Amino acid sequence: MLYIIDMNAKKLQPILSHLRRADEDFGLISKGDKIAVGLSGGKDSLLLASALAAYRKFDHTDFELVAITVDCTGGKADFSKIKAFCNDLDIKFIIVPSNIFEVIFDIRKEKNPCSLCSKLRRGMLHTAATQEGCNKVALGHHGDDLVETFLLSLVFEGRLSTFHPSSYLDRTDITVIRPLVYVSESDIEKLSSTLAVLENPCPVNHHTQREYMKNLVKKLDAEIPDARKRMLDAITHPERYNLLPPKN
Repeated sequence: MLYIIDMNAKKLQPILSHLRRADEDFGLISKGDKIAVGLSGGKDSLLLASALAAYRKFDHTDFELVAITVDCTGGKADFSKIKAFCNDLDIKFIIVPSNIFEVIFDIRKEKNPCSLCSKLRRGMLHTAATQEGCNKVALGHHGDDLVETFLLSLVFEGRLSTFHPSSYLDRTDITVIRPLVYVSESDIEKLSSTLAVLENPCPVNHHTQREYMKNLVKKLDAEIPDARKRMLDAITHPERYNLLPPKN
């Protein structure tokens, strides 16, 4: 194997330590869970699958894993590397076919496609997870994503909001978990060369509001050492909140 599950424990240990901390802090994984990993083919979701596969071996919690990829390209993408990756990790791999890109870019010609694309992919992922008997869906969002989502909500929506490490969806009876919430993107990038990363086929890749915020956070972190870490700490420590009280 060339993938991260076979890397020595010293290299993988920081990721597993953060994953264990998130699990303990937010109660993400329980005995008997069947977890669907949303596998896009990017470094974040691939690392998540690898880390959960390792956690499954080293932790005492007994849980199952299934990897699900929503093919937005109408069958044009080649997922053979991802299939081999999942085989190496002993994880069942499922491809959900769709023509999401055609609908968004060719038919609807969306000017701001990200929201609709995310909604459609999320719906298909949750449906497939339910059909596989999964009670949880794991996504590869990490600490940098948490900070960027907070800033996106603040700047573009005027809200103080971000995603949660664990969210129960009553409509689907699925709990969405984000086990990498304490992991930094830089830690993931250090290990990305060992992963079967696919090129992002999205036509607007690198031209989104999130990409703008990602670059802004990198700029802040370069000019103000540990700025990203301080923002992450502020978001993940409610005792540090000091906002205006509700109006009478």
